[in-house]
Amino acid sequence: MAVDKGLMGGSTVFMLLSLLQEKPCYGYEIIKEIEKRSDNVFQMKEGTLYPVLHRMENQGYVESYREKTDSGKERKYYRITTKGQGQLVEEEKQWKEFTFSVAKVVGGMSYGTA
Repeated sequence: MAVDKGLMGGSTVFMLLSLLQEKPCYGYEIIKEIEKRSDNVFQMKEGTLYPVLHRMENQGYVESYREKTDSGKERKYYRITTKGQGQLVEEEKQWKEFTFSVAKVVGGMSYGTA
């Protein structure tokens, strides 16, 4: 099922911060992890991901660094900052309130049910 991009857009920062809370990642790794965890419901293109990551970096939520792989190739990694961890807490509160409220409107479904 294709999901409206507007629905994903409102949760992109929350998803990215959640992933980066677990470990630093490079862009392609983020894209693949989002696809895997969502059972391919969410498919993010590089042209969508990198502007969001750059905006988050400008806001101080993430920072980037370069690291060489075993093959000698250099990759740009992103990691969450202390400010980003605070934003993650706020994003999670907003997400829970939003999903709870939507569930109440559409028929009293409990949080987390499909």
